[in-house]
Amino acid sequence: MISTKNIISDLADIPREWVFEYYLNLKEKLTGQDVKILSAFNSKDKVPSMYIYYDVKSLVYKFKDFSSGNQGDSIELVMLLFNFNTRGAAVAKIINDYQSYVLNNNIQPKAEFKFHDKFKVVDYEMRHWNNLDAVYWTGYKIGSGLLQQYNIVPLVHFTMERGEEDGSTVAFKFLKPYMYGYFREDGELYKIYMPKIKEKKFIKVQNYVQGFDQLKYDCKYLIITSSLKDLLCFKKLGISNVECIAPDSENTMIGESVINKLTPHYSKIIVLFDNDEPGIKAAQRYKDKYGFNFVVLDMSKDLSDSVKDHGVEAVRDRLLPLLKQAL
Repeated sequence: MISTKNIISDLADIPREWVFEYYLNLKEKLTGQDVKILSAFNSKDKVPSMYIYYDVKSLVYKFKDFSSGNQGDSIELVMLLFNFNTRGAAVAKIINDYQSYVLNNNIQPKAEFKFHDKFKVVDYEMRHWNNLDAVYWTGYKIGSGLLQQYNIVPLVHFTMERGEEDGSTVAFKFLKPYMYGYFREDGELYKIYMPKIKEKKFIKVQNYVQGFDQLKYDCKYLIITSSLKDLLCFKKLGISNVECIAPDSENTMIGESVINKLTPHYSKIIVLFDNDEPGIKAAQRYKDKYGFNFVVLDMSKDLSDSVKDHGVEAVRDRLLPLLKQAL
């Protein structure tokens, strides 16, 4: 019987660094470092003149061969190595060869690092914002001002480590687009956000009530949103006399000690979580424990998706009556 579990049909299912490792017979895994080798296009090359490097602008590996003048990404590498006329032909070969590699080595395609609580973030590197970041955040109407105010910074990479029983250390270095560090006002990293990784969008580094450092206690009401992204989208609605915070997640309740510090500063505290069963159940727990009313925005799954899907004005028009009712 043929198993379809390991069938590869899309270039997105193949690690781009694998292309360089496989076709250039590299002796080391590419984990963010630059590698210099003899030219793959000039057999007379005696001094390594071909560079495989991680391009921080496009966030993928590329190559530049000073001996032949060839350069480009992984697809262009395969085009040149096998004299293909189109990128499509190169992509087809990459997919076919990776399929064989997966089957012959009995591995899972594009094996991803399995996150575990015992792994800890031990290192990271910040980078500048790029066009990919701008497209992602502005899709939620979130601009650079809010991102800076709430200390959200894009990352080049981060490393996670785990100590083994024999005293050794296992480490994984992540270099992907759309990785963001969430920082406290004192510069401490408390969370990493990877919106394109469905299996694990968040890496928690330390406990922190999001938005707490930005509170000014000069408003009458406090909204508890389900996430920092929802908090930022709420700020875009232009609803006055309201401040916002967010727990680590909907499943992590803000503790009594924090709530006791907050309640004297506000006339009402209202919960605004996701428009689904887990979100409503989580909001109900706040009502049961603290007596906070909650609202359900019956648009998209959460506040940020509602802003993205329907726009700021439509969300504000729908949400304002709900909030007034909850008060």
